Amino acid sequence: MTGAVLLALVPIVLLIGLGHALRRTAFLAEAFWPQAERLAYFVLLPALFLHGLATTRLGALPVWQMAVALIGAILLVSAAVVLARPLMRIDGAAFTSVFQGSVRFNNYVAVTIAVGLFGAEGLTLSAICTAAIVPTVNVLCVLVFARWGRARLNARGVARQIVTNPLVVSCVAGIALQATGLGLPPGLDAALKALGAASLPLGLLCVGAALDFGAARQWVAPVVVSSVAKFLVMPAAALAIALALGLRGEPLVVVLLFEAMPTASSAYILARQLGGDAPLMAGITAVQTVLAAASIPVVLALLLAIAGA
Repeated sequence: MTGAVLLALVPIVLLIGLGHALRRTAFLAEAFWPQAERLAYFVLLPALFLHGLATTRLGALPVWQMAVALIGAILLVSAAVVLARPLMRIDGAAFTSVFQGSVRFNNYVAVTIAVGLFGAEGLTLSAICTAAIVPTVNVLCVLVFARWGRARLNARGVARQIVTNPLVVSCVAGIALQATGLGLPPGLDAALKALGAASLPLGLLCVGAALDFGAARQWVAPVVVSSVAKFLVMPAAALAIALALGLRGEPLVVVLLFEAMPTASSAYILARQLGGDAPLMAGITAVQTVLAAASIPVVLALLLAIAGA
């Protein structure tokens, strides 16, 4: 399994590196990258998950076990990070970045590895993970911003951030189409599939373009805290819950894979919009993205060995 994960990581590392090089060499105009990220986040990735959830056959998959393992681990880590806040000696805005770095995950990297490992089944399992994680993480992060961010949100602002999130909307729509048996019309099916296929390479290029190590040098402790929570505590908690629920095989691997992902570049956008510490968020994202290349195979191999998978 470790060798397969390493092979699946190779194209991801190359695309992230290419995105970083393209931006640093100014091969493309600076204005291209924010627009590309916006396209990927609001159109392409939602198309991928809407198509996956609407067209897949979920009957034979352990959907609820996966959802409980994923959401349970996120809630445990979130509670631990909040309880540890007084020990961090950082302001509220910086804490929002630590929190996002501890619980958010990079969809592009996770889905690309899952598809590389398990093909079409990997995409289906990824859609299930996304449907469970995205609403949970967004609700928790918005609540943390409402409490500790510089731009305090009222109840209406919190609700608006959640219900307008494109990934939340696409997951809900996909589940609704699946549950009702309506599916997708042939023409729309093909269009969404094509859009979804474009999301992964463009998203990974944007991840590389967003890498910024400047803030990481200034905030060593917050970067370390969030990275330990993300790469060690989160997947370990997910493993414990998954084993208790009898989860095994490919579903277990994909659950652990998603929980061991680095934080997403979209966390930086949210930090800017909702009064977080955006430079710190950029540093956490950059460090975790680089660490992921080494940590993901190690963490998966260790946890799967413990699980006997």
